[in-house]
Amino acid sequence: MNLKDPLPVAPGTAADTGAGQPHRATAWPEARAVAVRAGADARAGRAPLGVPLGQALGQVLAEPLLALTDLPPFDTSAMDGWAVAGPGPWTVREDGAVLAGHAPAAVPAAGEAVRIATGAPVPAGTTAVVRTEHARTEQGGTAAASGATLLHALREVVPGQDIRPRGQECRSGDELLPRGTRVTPAVLGLAAAAGYDELPVPSRPRVEILVLGDELLTAGLPHDGLIRDALGPMLGPWLTALGADVLATRRIGDDAEELYAAVTGSGADLVVTTGGTAAGPVDHVHGVLDRAGATLLVDGVKVRPGHPMLLARLDAEPPGTGPVRHLVGLPGNPLAAVSGLLTLAEPLLTALAGAGSGSGNEAARVPVQDEVHGHPHDTRLVPVVRRGGRAVPLRYNGPAMLRGIAAADGLAVVPPGGARPGQELDVLDLPWPAAEGAVPAQGACFT
Repeated sequence: MNLKDPLPVAPGTAADTGAGQPHRATAWPEARAVAVRAGADARAGRAPLGVPLGQALGQVLAEPLLALTDLPPFDTSAMDGWAVAGPGPWTVREDGAVLAGHAPAAVPAAGEAVRIATGAPVPAGTTAVVRTEHARTEQGGTAAASGATLLHALREVVPGQDIRPRGQECRSGDELLPRGTRVTPAVLGLAAAAGYDELPVPSRPRVEILVLGDELLTAGLPHDGLIRDALGPMLGPWLTALGADVLATRRIGDDAEELYAAVTGSGADLVVTTGGTAAGPVDHVHGVLDRAGATLLVDGVKVRPGHPMLLARLDAEPPGTGPVRHLVGLPGNPLAAVSGLLTLAEPLLTALAGAGSGSGNEAARVPVQDEVHGHPHDTRLVPVVRRGGRAVPLRYNGPAMLRGIAAADGLAVVPPGGARPGQELDVLDLPWPAAEGAVPAQGACFT
C-alpha cells in the first residue's frame, strides 16, 4: 500500500473526518500491534552479534542457549572426603590426594580409599565418596598390613553417594535457556559453565533523529516567536534507554528537500522525526514519504495526546534489495511526542531487538486513585506516579507539557470515557528506575 492509496478504516473509528474522506486513525492497541509486527518483520534475516561474556550483561539472547558440554563434564566429588572402592573398611592409599583441576593420580582398588577434594574428578572404580566428617581412621589392625591406615565409615555407605555424575545438570546440546532471555549475572555464570566465551545477542537497532522546525532554539531563552527545542535533548537518551544505538540527532528546518534528502539518505534502521505530521503549510512528512515511495502502516492513532503520529516502511530501491527500514513520525508537541514513542517507537524497537513477548512495553494493571477524565472516543495516556499501590494522575498532562511526565514513573492508559476511582488501568513503565519515595515538585497538582 502506497501513501497514495487510502488506508483502510480501522475498526471502531469514525467513518469519515469531513469531505467524505475515510478516517485513517488506527485504534491505539492495534497501532502498537502493527509496530510490533513491523519490528518483527524487520528482524527477520538479521544476523546476531557474538558479544564477550563481560559485555553481555543486560542484553537478550538472540538464540537459545544450548549446552556445549555435559554439566558436570565428568563425575565429580560433591564433598571433601574419601573416594572408596568396594565395601569397607578401606586401606588408605598414601600416594596422593585427588584434587580439583588435576587428573586423578591415584586410582583405588577394591578395599582402598584415597583422599579427594570437592570438585575433583572421581577416579575410575570409585563406589562412593565418604565425607570427612562421616569417617574415622585408625592405624594398623588385623585387616591391614603393618603400619597401614584403615578408614571406617560412621554411617551406611550407599553406592554413588556424594558423587555428581557426568551430565547431572544437562547433556551437551540441551537447551538451557530460550531465545529472548535477559542476560543476568546468573545467566553469565551458566553460559560460562556451559562452555561459552561469548553470547549471541541481537544487533542494537540503529536510530537517527530528525528534529524539524524553523522555530526551534538550541540555547538561550525563547524570544521573537522562537522556542527551545525540548525534544532534541530528550529523544536521544530516551531511545538509548530503550536499547537503540542513536547515530545522530539532526535539526532540519521547514524544508521539504532537506527532509527528503535526510530520510532517503539515512542508514538507520529507524528514522524518528518530530513535527510535520499534520496538514499545516510546512508539514512535509507525508509529502516526503509519498515521494520516497514509502508504505504507510499507521497514519494517525486514536490516542490523546499524539493523534497525528505515523509509522511508515521505507522501501529499498529496488524493493527487496536492502534491509527493511522504518520511519516513526512523532507530533511536535513534547508530551504528544512521548505518546508516540510509547505507542509506535518502543514496540517496534523491542520487537526489532528480539527482546519482547509480543506487545512492546508490558503494562502492569494498577488501580487509579482519582477519577480521570477521558476522551469521548480515543484512548488517553496520562502521566502518573505510584503511591501505596495506586496510580496517582498528575495534572500537567497537556500535549505541550513536560512537567507532568518529568515527575511521573509511568503513563496510565485511560480508555475512552475515562476511569473512576479504584478502576484498574494499564500503566506503561518508563525506561528508567522509578523513585517510589520521591514526591513530584508540583504542589497540589494531582487531578
